[in-house]
Order: sequence, then structure tokens, then C-alpha cells
Amino acid sequence: MEMDLLTQERQTYIHKCLQREGRVIAADLAESLNVSVDTIRRDLRDMASLGLCQRVYGGALPPAPKEANFLGRQSIMPERKVALAAATIDFLQPGMHVFIDAGTTNLAIAQAIPGDMALTVLTNAPSIAAALLDHDACQIVVLGGQVDKQIGAAVGARTVREIEALNADLAILGTCGFDVINGLSAHTLEESEVKRAMAMRSRVTMAALTNDKLETAANYNILPSQACGRLILEFDSPEPARRDISALGIDLVVANRPASAQESI
Repeated sequence: MEMDLLTQERQTYIHKCLQREGRVIAADLAESLNVSVDTIRRDLRDMASLGLCQRVYGGALPPAPKEANFLGRQSIMPERKVALAAATIDFLQPGMHVFIDAGTTNLAIAQAIPGDMALTVLTNAPSIAAALLDHDACQIVVLGGQVDKQIGAAVGARTVREIEALNADLAILGTCGFDVINGLSAHTLEESEVKRAMAMRSRVTMAALTNDKLETAANYNILPSQACGRLILEFDSPEPARRDISALGIDLVVANRPASAQESI
């Protein structure tokens, strides 16, 4: 198809392709629109600056959702997070040392841990530490550093240094976006560094993902897909995403349908 479009028309076309297909490839767009790859790259750069996409190697993805602050996020889809948490705690075993990163889904995971399970939980999130205070069998190590209220956790150089002095059996990471090609990503450099440090000091890394995080990307990469040993997805997560994840050899677990979803059928 040959086209000679103005910039605005071209970018509207690109945005529609992104919404329809879930990702765009710069070389394919250049061929379809009869323009140079450099022109498409400029379009994607302009669109990214407007929050319409997230540039990745070779093209672009939908941007990871920009959410409210930590307290505001706690009221979003709580029943789905509880279902993800129930699937996640099946992989906890007594005696484990576990990093539990910040995030409202991870807070649900902490709240779901049985009170008599003997764990050592290493966390940068005050809310997760507080959720475990009445768990007599659980030892809690709170990582230091300045707390970012938007994230709800300590981040920065001090936090990373403390993580690097520890070893864990498992890291449960929060993430802003996930795509099979680009992996886990975060909105800020500081949180991406903390999450990466946790993964590097753990034998296994896993993440529980709500559907809105799938096939999206944020600005800062955390880990490539293959470095994530296990992903927990929602009961109605897209089948194509499940196939792509399984094809990479990642252990894929699908959470049960929340009770509220069952009642609405």
C-alpha cells in the first residue's frame, strides 16, 4: 500500500495499528506507509512523548498503565489481586528467605501468607512489613532507604546496597509492565534498580500480573523475560500471551476465577 500522509495522519494510523495488534514494528510500518524507517522512528518518538506508546527495540508497545499513588491503587481490582495472591503462596515453603517487592498485588500476597508459616521476608515496603507483624512465625527484614510515597517503598542506592548483602530463595517482584520480548519493566530508574537487585540475589524470580500489565512496557527494563522463572496470570488473561510465555520456557500459573467474577456469570 502506497501512502503519502501528513505526520498527524501517519501517527493516527500507527496508533490504530498499535491498539489493534498490541505492538508495531518500525520496518513494517515504513513499508506500509511508503516512508523511511527514520521517519517512523521520529513518529514513535513523538508519540512516546505524548504517552501514546512506549518505544522498544525495533518498534513500540502500548505504554504500561500509569497508576495512582500506592494508597489509591489498593482499591483497584482487590478481588483479582486476592486470586493472584492465593496462586502465588502455593510456592512458598517454610524456612524460605523471600524478597517481597512493593506493590498492591504483592501486599495481597503478604496478607495471604499463613500466620504459622515460618518465613524470613525481606521487603522494601513498609505496608508489607506491617501486614506481617502479627505472623509470629515470620521474621521480617525491612530494607532501608528513603520511601517513595508514589511507589510505597524504599528505593535508591542505600536500598540496593542492603539487598546486595543478602541472599534469598525467591524474589516476588512487582512490575509496571511485561512483554515477552522486552520482559519486566518499571516507570522509574530507581525502582527498576531495586527490583533487578532483588532478582540477582535470589534463586528464583516470579511476578504476579494483572491483565492491564500484560503486553505493555514502561520506561526502564528490569529483567528479560527468560530471567523470570515463574509468572502468575489472571484467570482470564489473553490466550496469545499465555502461549508466548509458555514458549519461552517460563513456568506459567493461571489463578482461579475470583468469587465476584463467578457470581457475575
